[in-house]
Amino acid sequence: MTEAAPTVLEMTHITKRFAGIVANDDISFDLRQGEVHALLGENGAGKSTLMNILYGLYHPDEGEIKIAGKQVQLGSPSAAIDAGVGMVHQHFMLIPVMTVAENIVLGHEPRHADLFLDIGEANERVREISDRFGLTVDPKARIQDITVGQQQRVEILKALHRNADILVLDEPTAVLTPQEAGELFGIVRGLTEQGKSIIFISHKLNEVAEIADRITVLRRGKLIDTIPAAGATEESLATLMVGREVTLRVDKSPSNPTDTLLEVRDLHVFDDRGIEKVRGISLDIRAGEIVGLAGIDGNGQTELIDAMTGLRRAASGSVKVAGKDVTTATAYGHFEAGLGHIPEDRQRRGLVLEFSIAENIALHDYRRAPDSRFGWLFPARLLERGARLIKEYDVRGGGPQTRAGGLSGGNQQKVVLAREIDRNPQALIAAQPTRGLDVGAIEFVHRRLVEERDEGRAILLVSLELEEILSLSDRILVIYEGEIVGEFPPWATEEELGVAMTGGGRGEEAA
Repeated sequence: MTEAAPTVLEMTHITKRFAGIVANDDISFDLRQGEVHALLGENGAGKSTLMNILYGLYHPDEGEIKIAGKQVQLGSPSAAIDAGVGMVHQHFMLIPVMTVAENIVLGHEPRHADLFLDIGEANERVREISDRFGLTVDPKARIQDITVGQQQRVEILKALHRNADILVLDEPTAVLTPQEAGELFGIVRGLTEQGKSIIFISHKLNEVAEIADRITVLRRGKLIDTIPAAGATEESLATLMVGREVTLRVDKSPSNPTDTLLEVRDLHVFDDRGIEKVRGISLDIRAGEIVGLAGIDGNGQTELIDAMTGLRRAASGSVKVAGKDVTTATAYGHFEAGLGHIPEDRQRRGLVLEFSIAENIALHDYRRAPDSRFGWLFPARLLERGARLIKEYDVRGGGPQTRAGGLSGGNQQKVVLAREIDRNPQALIAAQPTRGLDVGAIEFVHRRLVEERDEGRAILLVSLELEEILSLSDRILVIYEGEIVGEFPPWATEEELGVAMTGGGRGEEAA
């Protein structure tokens, strides 16, 4: 992409308001052909709102949009698609029980005699478009049986099948492993080489610097600057995003572990298909330490966490919280024993999206004082606690009575963190605690986890981000095919962990 490339999109003086909140305040944004233009900002900065306007999901209160030099009125997603705009949302819009091909051609299906779906033609269309753009995927596979990275490819192919020339990728790496993110970058480069133009919404500074040609930074709904990616540093981008200097490294003192508060012995767990995913895992987490669990996604982490939190019954083995055996207890029994849980999927496991922020914060404790007494709930107390934690955790996008589903993904995560940490658990399982968070929020979460450690919590950190594991952990365990294959100190290298994560460290232990 060169500066002489034609402009394919102009959004000029865009303003959008929601119930007293100015989500976009006089923002102008443009995109050139064959360019990757990154849209960077904190959670709640207005990135997704601006792109939802482009995709016809919202209507701007002020401003205009031009595509290929012509002013357009994008009153619906179908109008945006007809104008050549495709959007891949952070949370995929796919039907799990349908095949890849069925999802891609949905709404534009080839038919026999204008009546019946021509599945053979649909499969062939998908093969042709996937070959053309280098997006390998099995058209006959069901969505529920493929990886998250492959599902993302399906979303991109769905947009390309509808002849999109402008692709909006909303937090595209939030649910991807580092390997899958690398594959996505290769796909993005291939698309721009074929003349497609990409808007890359993200909060990950290293990725933006790697993939973008230009970077536009938003902060609290306002345009801060548009700069070339060349020469930009993570530190300079973080300052633009947050408006202050941000510490990108975790500052923590050596740990002083004491009593074991979270204990797992010879745990065996099967998934819903009857496949053994956890194979005899034993581990101890002591008060005053953070133990990181590193591994490639799909190696038993989810099933291990589910068994440790009462969401899945273990086939054998035991789980203890603060000395109490909770192996067969319900999830509520685990909470009562002193366990906190930040789930990896905030929308499915962390929140009731139709409930308010205050109601979500009260989910664990609404049956006890001060939230209730003799079966009577006190809403004012729920709202008071909600307001306090919204301020303390810098939750943006609403107040205590705001519906959780109306928040951005990062602010939803902050609500989950606020609830789990505010309960003062003895042990805390934090699964992907910073997934979808911006650099300022990540700094805050890391600091809080270290503070919880220093106050005597036992913390199990499960993350796909090796940098996060290495920054926070006092000890590191590596899981591979449902087994712990190595224990490493916090000064281990990413290369050493990577070898163990692919099975090279099976049966070995590093000192």
